[in-house]
Amino acid sequence: MNKSELIPCFLLAAGRGERMRPLTDNLPKPLLTIQNKSLLAWHLESLTNAGIKNVVINHAWLGQKIEAALGNGHQFGLQIQYSPEGTALETAGGIAKALPILLPDDYFLVINGDVFSPQLPIKALLERVSTLRRKPQKPLAHLLMVPNPVQHPEGDFYLKDSQVFDKASLGAEKLTFSGIGIYHKDLFKGIKIGERAKLAPLLRSAMEQNTVSGEKYTGPWHDVGTPQRLQELNVAYE
Repeated sequence: MNKSELIPCFLLAAGRGERMRPLTDNLPKPLLTIQNKSLLAWHLESLTNAGIKNVVINHAWLGQKIEAALGNGHQFGLQIQYSPEGTALETAGGIAKALPILLPDDYFLVINGDVFSPQLPIKALLERVSTLRRKPQKPLAHLLMVPNPVQHPEGDFYLKDSQVFDKASLGAEKLTFSGIGIYHKDLFKGIKIGERAKLAPLLRSAMEQNTVSGEKYTGPWHDVGTPQRLQELNVAYE
């Protein structure tokens, strides 16, 4: 992997974690632990192993606890900066607010802070950047798709020949978006800084223009959505 593929990374950590209450009443959801290591720490270690140097983390609910726990990232061999949100701005709004800190040339990596994927192939994902840049019509997003989990059997989008669609087509497989993707900064150019905005409408609009690519990942991936799921993961990864 060449240095140009070491794009900035953004970790989404601003959610309130309502479904995880009471665990999240006094702790941000991304600081919940699996084997005594926070979800954010699992991601940060994976990013370090992949050669990433610069990470931005957004936060809202109890965000000062995230900054206190992670600091400037020195213990991970990273430089961590923060994008605080008084009120959570949703995914796209949070990304748009953080862009002046991320300062991507074009593409950047985004990972949901509340997913657990201990063998996440970040190096392989970053190697897609060169491919994305070479395409005549540069994709605005490249999504990591996973098999539909039990709690989300209907899936999100359709994948066929490395292209992601919102509508079914012959031979396409309906999968779940992992919350992990590479985005082009232009995907967010219509969002004002500080504005609340969801990601899904932007992705669907880009899919209509055939500017969303993707790949299927079958390794371990979990949406840590409930206290029971967190408990099960702690047992499974003993």
